[in-house]
Formats: sequence, structure tokens, C-alpha cells
Amino acid sequence: MAAIPTELGTKKISTLIKEYAIPGIIAMTASSLYNMVDSIFIGHIPEVGSLAISGLAVTFPLMNISTALGTLVGVGAATMISVLLGQKNYKVANKVLANEVTLNILIGVFFTVFTLLFMDPILRFFGASDNTLPFARQYMVIIALGNTVTHLYFGLNSVIRSSGNPRLAMGLTLFTVTSNAILDPVFIYVLGLGIQGAAIATILCQILALAYSLRYFMDEEKFLHIPRKGFFRVDWKIAKDSLAIGLGPFLMNLASCIVVLFINNRLLKYGGDLAIGAYGIVNRLSFLFVMIVMGFNQGMQPIAGYNFGARQYSRVREVYVKTALWATLVCTFGFVVSEFLSAGAVSIFTSDPDLKALAVKGLRCMNIAFPIIGFQMVTTNLFQCLGMVRKSIFLSLTRQLIFLVPCVWFLPAVLGSEVGVWYSFPVSDSLAAVTTGIFAIDLLKKLGHLRDGEDPKILGSQI
Repeated sequence: MAAIPTELGTKKISTLIKEYAIPGIIAMTASSLYNMVDSIFIGHIPEVGSLAISGLAVTFPLMNISTALGTLVGVGAATMISVLLGQKNYKVANKVLANEVTLNILIGVFFTVFTLLFMDPILRFFGASDNTLPFARQYMVIIALGNTVTHLYFGLNSVIRSSGNPRLAMGLTLFTVTSNAILDPVFIYVLGLGIQGAAIATILCQILALAYSLRYFMDEEKFLHIPRKGFFRVDWKIAKDSLAIGLGPFLMNLASCIVVLFINNRLLKYGGDLAIGAYGIVNRLSFLFVMIVMGFNQGMQPIAGYNFGARQYSRVREVYVKTALWATLVCTFGFVVSEFLSAGAVSIFTSDPDLKALAVKGLRCMNIAFPIIGFQMVTTNLFQCLGMVRKSIFLSLTRQLIFLVPCVWFLPAVLGSEVGVWYSFPVSDSLAAVTTGIFAIDLLKKLGHLRDGEDPKILGSQI
């Protein structure tokens, strides 16, 4: 079993991208559909569907915070494990895995307690009105109670993929999506639980997938497993290194939370509850293509991390360039759907004519510059894979926070309507892509000067 990860340093890059990215794409697309399923069924609840989907949209910032905390631990651990496997340091890789489990439990429990204590003020802060607060609360209470399960499941799924078993990671995600799609209508309509039923179905599916993941990593015959001795002890040095690497995606998700907070408040002011619901639909549709790009990133991560650890820099450059190309093609397709097939896409979520009209307009305006997003995401992920934390953090924040928040704040006031919110996205995406391009050119030049086998510290790498 210990020899399995070495293929990352020997196989043809295009073959590895196919083997690792395709399962990642399927898994991330399924994960996106996993979230969309709840929105689709909730949006068609008789009489309250429009307000219910608006209430669900209000929970997005809080769920982004939960995701951010999960990625803080999970992404950092998965990246470290990929590099350690490239260095054939299996003992420390096992310690990193044990640390991830313990930290996820601690952070998950803290988030649950804090959220339940201050649920209503938090939801109102994120844009809930008297009309949407009951729906948002019903959904979020269940999600918060299952938060630790969610953190552990997604964290271990990332490690399974990074440790050389992307098909299993994909299979677990497909299981949760399929079972959630089956259970959602049962809990929502048959049992009459409404929006609460969607949340219960979500957590139940994750519990089953987590149980299998834990069983997988408890097998001590595997090259990567959870050591039983000292399982609940946190190695703070490993934790510090892991959290430092995961800080980039953590801040990206946290920034996303802040952005959605601004978006919801501006939409509530200029368009009302339905405008927030429209953003919920637009965000879900756009997120589908973003998740495909993230699938490519997940496929690139173990390949780039392993080869950087093995000092095979030419392979790092190759996997980056090819991944960026594919990500750009995906986002270009997303642009086509947004501009020419928007009405049909929005109809999946709602039959309310007013909500549908708002969502179609938002989708067309928001994704005008969508083709350039893929390149920006892949480049940011590359810096994370190589342990260049500060640059990864900065690039993560450019698109999500530094450029977008000022646009969201000023453009609606200038244009006098919620249209200003939609146009904030292409403006900020363009600025972020230019900034990312400057960083990418500099990195590729530096990697080009390194010969395979040389010490990467001459680049100032933090690994």
C-alpha cells in the first residue's frame, strides 16, 4: 500500500489529471447538486416556496462560516499529507490525520454551541426579515446540530482523495447526493416536515458517509490511518503548520460570508425578500460551475503537492497550466448557460413569475465575466498547494472581498436598484483576474529557473 502515492511523481500529467480531477469533478459537482437539491425541493413547497427559498438564502453566510472553519482544518491537513507522502514520511502523515479529526471535533462543537445560543440575532444580521426568519431558523438549527459531522465528513473526504483514492472520495459524495435526493421529498412532503425535513435528510446522509470514512481510516494495515495511541492529543506544531496552510481557503470562505452579508443587506434594501431569494437561486447555479473548477483544483492539489515535495518542478508547472486551461473552458460554458439558457435554469428552482424574473436578470448580469474566474481560482489554489500561504490568502481575498465588497456597497447606490449588486461581480472578477495574472507570471518564471531536484527554499517557499 505504501507505494500507491508514487504514481503522482511518475505517471503522465494528463493521465493523472484525468484520474484525479474527474473523480474530483464528479464529487464536487455532486456536492453542488447536494446543496441544490434542498433549494429545488424547498422552492416548490406549496404556498411558502418563495419565502422559504429566501429564508434558505439567508442561511448561506452562516453555512459559509461553518465551511470556512472546516476548510481551515481539512484543506491544510490534506495539503500537508500530500507533501508528506511525496517525501515518504508516513509516520508524520498519520499524525496530521489524527490532528485533523481532533481539531474538527473541537471546532465543530464550539461552532454548534455558539450558533444555537445566538441563532436569531445572527440570522437577522445576515438579512433575515420577519417573513423569512422562521424558515431560516428551522433549517439552520438542524444544520448546526449536525455541524461536527459535516466538518469531519468533508475533512476526511479530502484526505481520502489526497492519499491516492479519489474514486472512493467520489463514491462517498455520490452516495450522499443520491440518498439526499431520495430522502428530501420523503421528509419534506411525505412526513410534512417542510424545510426542517431538508436539513434532517442532509445531516443523516452525512452521518452514514462519515461512519464509513472513519472505518476506512481505522484500518492500521493502510499506509495512512488514524493512530490509536494518542488519538485525542493535539500536536500543536502540526496544528500550527496545518492551520497556516488552510488559512487561505479559510479566509476565502470567510470573505464569502462577509460578501453575502453585504449582498443580502443591499438586496433587502433595494429589492426586498424576493431579491434575496433570487440571489439564492443565482448563487446555486453559478456555484455549480465553480464547484467543477474546484474539482479540477482537488485533482491538481495532490499532484502539485506531491511533485513539489519530490522537487519535480517541471511537473508542477505542467499540471498547473493544463488545469487552468480546463477550468477556463468550464467557466466559459457557465457563461453561455447564464446568458442564453438562464430562464430554463431558473425554472428548476421556482415557478413564481416575480422571483423567476429577478433571478434571470441577476444571472445574466452577474456572470458576464465568468470565463476568467477559472484561471483565478486555479492560480490561487496553486499557491496554496506549494505552501505559499500569504500569496494564496491575498489572491483569495481579492475576488471575494477586496474588490467585491466596495462594488456591492457603491454600485447599487449609484444605479438606484439591485442591478448594481449584480454588476459588482463582473467588475470585481476582472480586477482580481488582472492581479492574479501578475502573480502567476512571477511564479512561473521562478519555477522555470529551478531544475528538478533543487532546494525550493531559494524561492522563499514556506514548505
